[in-house]
Amino acid sequence: MQTTTVIAIYFLIWWLSLFAVLPFGIRSQHEGENFTEGTDPGAPIAARIGMKLVWTTVVASVVFGILVAVYKTGVIDFSAFMAWLIPAR
Repeated sequence: MQTTTVIAIYFLIWWLSLFAVLPFGIRSQHEGENFTEGTDPGAPIAARIGMKLVWTTVVASVVFGILVAVYKTGVIDFSAFMAWLIPAR
């Protein structure tokens, strides 16, 4: 595979992982004791975006590593998979 393809696949996995990791550990203002007047009750108290980005990178790297291992070892025959996915006319 070309380097640009690998980077693009990793970016897609990272982006999907970001949306999976974002909701974890969020406490909204109505759950906490400090409620700021004039804000939405569902607004997070502390988003901790830096830690979310670290965890997203960890999760994406693990998923990407598993996919690379599956691709390199040939556990799944991708030519047969593509033939099944896009049948000949």
